[in-house]
Amino acid sequence: MERMEFAARLRAVRERGPLVQCITNMVTVNDCANILLAAGASATMAHHPLEVADAVAGVQALVLNLGGIDYQEAMFIAGKEANRLRVPVVFDPVAAGFTSLRRETARRLLEEVQFAVIRGNASEIRALAQDKGGGSGVDVSAADAVTESGLPGAAELALALSRRTGAAVVLSGAVDVVAQGERVLFLRNGSPTMARITGSGCMLSALTGAFCGACPDKPFEAAAAAAAAMAIAGEEAERLRLRKGTGNATFRIDLIDSLFNLTEEQITQGVRYEIYQG
Repeated sequence: MERMEFAARLRAVRERGPLVQCITNMVTVNDCANILLAAGASATMAHHPLEVADAVAGVQALVLNLGGIDYQEAMFIAGKEANRLRVPVVFDPVAAGFTSLRRETARRLLEEVQFAVIRGNASEIRALAQDKGGGSGVDVSAADAVTESGLPGAAELALALSRRTGAAVVLSGAVDVVAQGERVLFLRNGSPTMARITGSGCMLSALTGAFCGACPDKPFEAAAAAAAAMAIAGEEAERLRLRKGTGNATFRIDLIDSLFNLTEEQITQGVRYEIYQG
């Protein structure tokens, strides 16, 4: 099995403290900022079209979240400037197949901006890969839910989008799929309660920006390590929830705290992954 240096990627984030610019969803902007701070990174949410190009010049990564559809002009300006400056760009195609506006904006972004990583749920990744509508808003549709028997299909879907765009693709689900080129990784960590809070996907995309900012030449490895860190923090938050008898609101706080306290030993010993051979 290929050896993945998850702990080294986590260490790089904490040592380098990348500044990540997020043009993101107003519903989750606070959580995205806090997950970055918990990881050891920093956040800027500059999103006005007249300032985003200047802001990109001072950051180590840019995250474009389609949940912030009102800021699409800023996304194009920032994305193109980031490409010019060789700043890695992460794309979260929130509900990309849900409306014609989102479909068209996603299509143009894929054409005009080079992404280091694209992260979404199965419905969102399918909408991009097949350039079709569908899905159920921000949530994965029942037809697209990733099951054990459906993993080969999910791998092919992620690979198809990666080959089309050149980006590393993270298809988030009960099992996370990370793909780029000919490589596919299955990550089997996480907690079902992560789907019971608003913004866990947005937080992961922001976190992926931090890992890309710390390891800009290794998008596949950065994306896999970000997904592993988030999922293992989710498992710890679940243990705390069950021990305390609390609910999803406290789980959100415990998730951020668990990432803050995540050690290199925890991520090395706790990660459960395999390299898919096809």
